[in-house]
Amino acid sequence: MKNVAAYMLANLGGQGGSVESCTAILGSVGCEVDSEKLGALCASLEGKDIIEVLAAGRAKMSTMPAGGAAAGGDAPAAAKEPEPEPEEEEEDMGFDLFD
Repeated sequence: MKNVAAYMLANLGGQGGSVESCTAILGSVGCEVDSEKLGALCASLEGKDIIEVLAAGRAKMSTMPAGGAAAGGDAPAAAKEPEPEPEEEEEDMGFDLFD
């Protein structure tokens, strides 16, 4: 995620998404730079419009199920929890325990 964030910041800053600009951004905030992963990210995004890449990712995510849906869709609905019984009020017996 930090590599993607650095790439996005470099693009927003007009520096392009080069490994050097991303390394400078990550180094400025004290992050360790994994050159291999950063290089792979920059190579995979080279020559692509970042707005189109984001739009494609958003379209893919819209097809993913969300909300913790169960894998077994045929499972019966969860049984309704029984309502707790109302507590009985204490009767005044004419004395106090702490008198």
